[in-house]
Amino acid sequence: MTGHRLGIDIGGTFTDLVLMDEVTGELLTLKTPSIPADPAEGIMTGIRTLVTRHGVDPRRITYFAHGQTFALNTVLQRGGARTGLLVTAGFRDLLAIGRLRLAEPINFHAVRPEGLVAPADVREIGERVRADGEIVLPLDLDEVAAAVADLVAEGVSALAVCFLHSYAHPEHERAAVHRIRERFPELYVSASHEVWPEQREYERATVTVLNAYVGARMTDYFERLGHKTAAAGVPATLRITKSNGGIMTAASAAGAPVETLLSGPASGVTGAVAAARQAGIERFITLDMGGTSVDVAIVDGAVPYSSDSKLEEFPVIIPSVEISSIGAGGGSVAWIDPSGVLKIGPRSAGSDPGPACYGRGGTEPTVTDAYLAVGLLDAGGFAGGGLRLDREAALAALARLGAPLGLDALRVAGAIIDVTTVKMYAQLMPLLARRGADPADFAIVAYGGAGPTHAALLAQETGIGRVVIPWSPGTLCGLGSLITNLRQDFVRTLGAAEDAIDDAELATLYDTMATQAAAWLADQGEQLDGTVLEPSADVQFVGQSFTIAVPLAPDTPPTVAALRERFVAAYADAYGIRDDQTSVEIRNLRLSIVGQIPKPDVVPRIPPGIPEPPARREIVERGRLVAAEVHRRDNLRPGDRLTGPAVVEAPDTTIYLPAGVTAFVDPTYSIIATVGGADVR
Repeated sequence: MTGHRLGIDIGGTFTDLVLMDEVTGELLTLKTPSIPADPAEGIMTGIRTLVTRHGVDPRRITYFAHGQTFALNTVLQRGGARTGLLVTAGFRDLLAIGRLRLAEPINFHAVRPEGLVAPADVREIGERVRADGEIVLPLDLDEVAAAVADLVAEGVSALAVCFLHSYAHPEHERAAVHRIRERFPELYVSASHEVWPEQREYERATVTVLNAYVGARMTDYFERLGHKTAAAGVPATLRITKSNGGIMTAASAAGAPVETLLSGPASGVTGAVAAARQAGIERFITLDMGGTSVDVAIVDGAVPYSSDSKLEEFPVIIPSVEISSIGAGGGSVAWIDPSGVLKIGPRSAGSDPGPACYGRGGTEPTVTDAYLAVGLLDAGGFAGGGLRLDREAALAALARLGAPLGLDALRVAGAIIDVTTVKMYAQLMPLLARRGADPADFAIVAYGGAGPTHAALLAQETGIGRVVIPWSPGTLCGLGSLITNLRQDFVRTLGAAEDAIDDAELATLYDTMATQAAAWLADQGEQLDGTVLEPSADVQFVGQSFTIAVPLAPDTPPTVAALRERFVAAYADAYGIRDDQTSVEIRNLRLSIVGQIPKPDVVPRIPPGIPEPPARREIVERGRLVAAEVHRRDNLRPGDRLTGPAVVEAPDTTIYLPAGVTAFVDPTYSIIATVGGADVR
């Protein structure tokens, strides 16, 4: 390692850049406004600023990792390609029927969400393979070609293919896709056996459609960014962070962009885990508050994963870091509903025009305007002084909102902050309750541009006693992309009772997956410090409709007896009942492979010189003016202690410590706050 490592995270409002010296581990950071119309150009603007400001030679950037929400926003904003779908005859309404579950069963006015494939763009293909592999109806490739030609003539530019039982017997799907790619090379084609070969037709079809829907746009984006960075002299291979907290090359991501839907938030969790462990904390809640949303994950010793997450109404069965999102970011718009109730989000002002205080034409009040109005933000020092805020514009927007309620601007600002806190509380507490977790047993790790501003308020509301704010929390997602490892997940559906499969067959399946995993890792072309295999199985009692994930030993082939014993023990731990009599069924065998990338220790960049004493300014806290100490982050050193009310200003964020909160700076320059649990409202 002789150059620099560059980590980037694109958010809805800001693009964060982190540059790490591979010899010393020293970090340089930058936040720059995102360019939604051209995210690649937003990245290049940031790179040019960073290398010019610090005198870095772009040719020495030898590692480039990139997290993003571009694919996610493409889905949320319905901005993807017009996508067609080929299904087995008789399954035309596969996506429309779904699981016949209503998100709001008692809401008589519920509106069915807009799907990604129009019913007119679905074509049935007369083929059929049984679950045991017997061909009931052979595939007619001419019929496939005719159906695709018809879709192309109608304007379809992307295609998903999902045939019945192709998770186990992909021959028909493989032949169809080969013919389509041969005859229609301009189409972006996704096949379900390539994207995620797991039983459950609806879920498998959904992730295949998602992959096709964003595929062409993401591929074009990766190519443009690669050309731009190469033209700027950056020699590094472009790497993309994944929803599972891992990383892969952009070439791999172009074929599986669905694996990057939660790319940016997952990178943040990776960075938060590293920061928490440096502080000696194993149980914590991540609080990533950006301009558009608040993303939370509950970490109890290990990063939480889920193979049953949802993106809006779409099930995503590909394993991902388990993250919940709340539409309450710094740019979230405050509004009053017809009943006269103050609401926050989910609509965001974004970066253009942005909050009213940005002075870019925005007139609606946001959470950021409320922060500025009550004195938490410095109008001249926001984003390191790169963006001057207009407090008068913020007060005017807040006053307009408060007029119907008879509230002045400052009272509205306080109410916005309170409602934002309560909205986070309402999302977080049920998440903890479902895990049987006591908030008092957890800390909060706060990051993102606004996470450190709001974390202590949320901690006071929930009874959480400790808040960890890493060095440069506003760019932690970018840092997370630099310290993550290669990671890929594999699945093989068995659907077999324990007496229908033997140890030899189970070992063969595992060996096949391990070979596939090793080949994927080799294709990434990375120098590694080591490789870790993480096998598991989805097991249930015969007749049940849900499974438990059972971890397996990575160094010995799995056996049916060992798998059964592990499942029975896990079931007893989860439900308090041990059943040694009922037969078990092995639904899926899973394998994750982790390639450990060498990386230096992280060293914050601390300016030389003698720290300056804190300043003071008045802020509004609990409806009254109070004097608060104002510290610059660069002036803080390990061992320093802070007492609220206090504000800590940094180029990437503002940290707020309310009255009753104390904090100290630890040896890694993280701020560790202790919260007394007082009600802040």
